[in-house]
Amino acid sequence: MQAAEPPGSNAGVSKWDIRKQIWDYMETNNLADFPRPVHHRIPNFKARKTLLVPTPRLRTGLFNKIVPPSGAAKDILRKCATSQGVRDYSVPVGLDAKVHVDLVVVGSVAVSEKGWRIGKGEGFADMEYAMMVSMGAVKEDTVVITAVHDCQVVDIPEELLGSHDLTVDYILTPTRVIETGCKRPKPQGILWYKISHETLGKIPILKNLRYQEKQAGRDVTLKDEWPDVAAAGKAERTASKMRPESPWLQNETSLAQARSGEEPLFDPLHQPASPTTVYVGNIPPGTRVRELKDALRERHATPMRLTWQGAQHLAFLSYDDASTADEAIEALQGLSIRGCSLRIELAKNQRSKMSNRPRQAARSKGQANEDFGHGQ
Repeated sequence: MQAAEPPGSNAGVSKWDIRKQIWDYMETNNLADFPRPVHHRIPNFKARKTLLVPTPRLRTGLFNKIVPPSGAAKDILRKCATSQGVRDYSVPVGLDAKVHVDLVVVGSVAVSEKGWRIGKGEGFADMEYAMMVSMGAVKEDTVVITAVHDCQVVDIPEELLGSHDLTVDYILTPTRVIETGCKRPKPQGILWYKISHETLGKIPILKNLRYQEKQAGRDVTLKDEWPDVAAAGKAERTASKMRPESPWLQNETSLAQARSGEEPLFDPLHQPASPTTVYVGNIPPGTRVRELKDALRERHATPMRLTWQGAQHLAFLSYDDASTADEAIEALQGLSIRGCSLRIELAKNQRSKMSNRPRQAARSKGQANEDFGHGQ
């Protein structure tokens, strides 16, 4: 296999340019583990030990601690390394837990030998680290490492980094161990002025942390509580309608332009993404939508919208992006209601069907299109 070669000069490129370069190379050369394709993901590599696992998208908490059964066989230990294993063999770790983390392992799409890291563009790793700082789980000397393929080690211009970006101390590749000697400060807690009310409402543990810090007398003013930030957000929405570039690139660059050179605001739930639809079939007659909703919650596969077609014995689940939909499909395998095994898979031809369908058509006979959490 031809050796990976980092670009000679990355001057003038964006984070999105670097992400796409890495993802394209890894797909072309078949370098990553499941799930594939790696686009819009942190490329996976097998790890032998996992102590604390971040809750996907921080939906139900910050971390889960893996607790394998006593004397567990290899097949159970392998399962512990999967999302289903996290659900079956873990206990939640709350903000009040007295946890000391000695080593943080973070995923990366790209990383430089200086320790500057680029994730998949949603910001959750940066937020998880900042929350660990707030709860006292990590200190300034806590070591942060990332495991990547050699092709993911590239030059990253420093001007692409923001104050919220997490840096790494060591880089592990199949051929090298790189000590970065990075002196750039790591996040020292949540930057509340970069968080919106909408994000706060979608991440309960973040709301709890804000309450604690407010009680401690810290400034927890949110992004949309600052007049100049609200104005910048309005300018961003106007500008985004006029630019033809990639939506991810727009999100990373335009706010800086709107605010006369200041760094872009950090809000992981405002990264533009294409919603992905999951098909649920073989729903038994007489099933109420509430039964499906309860089952989805139990398996931590809550969608942002559920389209119910009980008369046709099917439903559609809409998720933020393809990665979240993949996690949901995996979590829902084997799900049954009233003794009937449900059919769970990615919806066919979803883009053309969902994008071209008039809004009124979603309320045909026997069908209900609703935000998840409402309706019976």
